[in-house]
Amino acid sequence: MRWKNLARKSSIWRNALFAGLLALPLAGCAGVIPQAGAQPSAPVSAPYVAPPPAATPAPAPPVGGPSRQLSDAITSLGSAFSGEVGIAVRDVEEGWTVSWNGERFLPQQSVSKTWVAMTVLDQVDRGEMSLDQMVSVRPEHAVVFHQPMLARMGNSGFEAPIRELFTQAMTRSDNLANDRLLWLAGGPEAVRAYFARNNLEGLRFGPGERDLQSGIAGLTWRQSMARGRQFYSARSALSQSVRQAAMDRYLADPVDGATANGMVEALARLVRGELLSERSTELMISTMRASRTGPQRLRGGVPEASGWQFGHKTGTGQNLNGMVAGYNDVGIVTTPDGRNYAVAVLIGNTRVGIPERQRLMQAVMGQVVSHHLRRRYELFSGSNRGSN
Repeated sequence: MRWKNLARKSSIWRNALFAGLLALPLAGCAGVIPQAGAQPSAPVSAPYVAPPPAATPAPAPPVGGPSRQLSDAITSLGSAFSGEVGIAVRDVEEGWTVSWNGERFLPQQSVSKTWVAMTVLDQVDRGEMSLDQMVSVRPEHAVVFHQPMLARMGNSGFEAPIRELFTQAMTRSDNLANDRLLWLAGGPEAVRAYFARNNLEGLRFGPGERDLQSGIAGLTWRQSMARGRQFYSARSALSQSVRQAAMDRYLADPVDGATANGMVEALARLVRGELLSERSTELMISTMRASRTGPQRLRGGVPEASGWQFGHKTGTGQNLNGMVAGYNDVGIVTTPDGRNYAVAVLIGNTRVGIPERQRLMQAVMGQVVSHHLRRRYELFSGSNRGSN
């Protein structure tokens, strides 16, 4: 609905607001952190209608910016967490950002698949690649860790369209699909060039999955590590001192690092149509909404009420003696009235368990939802008073 017609449509808004407020406890709003076992809403894959590419810079943020409640809540959540975390929330339409530790470079891990996917779509937009192009996937393309498409490999490999690799990388975080896309697009330098052309700051891109993960472990990559348990066996054979030194180097200055502020700025520009064509923007966001990973991370804080939509990309790093190097979720939540918020929670390192990490993420999303509903209620109340 249009807010200028709010008084005339007050009964519709009142019902929507009431439904949203009922969802707040489930979303961890107003400071309530939901239980880790709460069931998340199902991923939404409805087509996304993106705005056309922007011809002019985004408007300046309105006076006032974010609410004090939201700013204080993000600060409280970040400072109370046991570990290093970067948190950022950006209102895409108004242009403001609130953050905690938002300028610290923290490990992205599989969040970086977002930039590979966007680099590919940019090349599609420029006529350099087609999503329907068939490519070979061979045993020498295998990488490490999560790669579901490896089950199709056999001895001679298989053929797949680029579109399928794109979908598998973004919805299932398939390392094999992502790495094949990366090198088809021109390797890490192609992604970095995409950053430079679009003036994307606060983002780095690492050397690719093989060298990144072997370096974090203290290993030098050999392609034989890609099959079976050979990577794990080679990693286990290293001394604890070697592994710890490698992990410490990575955490101190992650080669694939990003800042929470840079992350939400890039996602906001994606939504505004500034980074890809309209068609590719729609595909990118609808694919993020279809993601199957991390249902209890940020998605666990999105209301189940009708009209809320969420698209995201998760990332999870290696664990050494209880220390995890990267546990992340970044995404775009779209409200029933069409406002978009970009949200990033990057846990650089921590020893707390998965349920506590997930509760932090759900609480951050809950505060975003709470902020939005509170603002809409204030606007609704003000419009009613003005019409009396």
